[in-house]
Amino acid sequence: MRLAALLEPTMVSADLKGDSKNAAINELMDLVIRQYPDLDRAGILSSIAEREEIENTSFGRCFAFPHARTDLVSDMHIAMGVSKKGIKAPTPDQKPLHVICLLLTPRNIAQLYLQTLSGLAALARDERNLPRLMGADSPEEVIRAVWDTGITIRKHLTVRDIMHRDVVSANPDESLKDAANKFYRYKVSGMPVIDNDGKPIGIISERHLIQAALPNYESLIQNMALAPDVEPFDELLRHEDEIKVRDIMTMRVFTTTEDTPIVEAAAQMLFRKIRRVPVVDSYGSMVGIILRRDIVSKVIRG
Repeated sequence: MRLAALLEPTMVSADLKGDSKNAAINELMDLVIRQYPDLDRAGILSSIAEREEIENTSFGRCFAFPHARTDLVSDMHIAMGVSKKGIKAPTPDQKPLHVICLLLTPRNIAQLYLQTLSGLAALARDERNLPRLMGADSPEEVIRAVWDTGITIRKHLTVRDIMHRDVVSANPDESLKDAANKFYRYKVSGMPVIDNDGKPIGIISERHLIQAALPNYESLIQNMALAPDVEPFDELLRHEDEIKVRDIMTMRVFTTTEDTPIVEAAAQMLFRKIRRVPVVDSYGSMVGIILRRDIVSKVIRG
């Protein structure tokens, strides 16, 4: 099914007037309530605000996808609006918002909801689509612009729907200090180690850094009297430029593909007791990563 088939002219605005993200959301809710007057407007707006507090739904590239999974609606509703002048709001790339898609779904259709969000993300990722949407002068022209992208909604929820494409990674020849700096700078707890061909050859995490300082931690737990006289973290810091990522990473790497069903990927993560899985293409090169927390935040929590 094409993404455009989910859009109705009565739920699309080709010229949003609001000058803030909240104002645009309210403007789109006007379209929803005009079409479905029995819906609880205040309750739905509260659910949207709650979701925004958990995580900013601005996608970047001038797109935002405010959404809520709530039992205040019984079917999925999509309202899309285009702001010609742009809306200043906190965004990942500091660009103003020009396209806002409001997505409302009941809790019992998580799969279609996530697939639709994935389709909207695909719409935003192609830089050719923004000018087409901003050039539309009517709801019908907005829908035609979406139709012409050919973006479809798949039947099954796969890794592609929730994976991250911008991945922080390490090189095996980087130092322990370089890796620690990346953990801090990008606020990640682990990352894949990539060779010069772009293929994942290992994983390094905060656990590996700590274990580099305490290689015999199991013995220490059993008998703390064996604790070394020299502070192990001081010793590690003295050699942080000499120790390489390849010296402390794990080479036990499980990978998956974009077409792997989410259920299968989640089961493998539980079975292997891992938090992150690199996503590779048919050549074995990394194209993304799926994290255990994504399954919680995007599938379970929404």
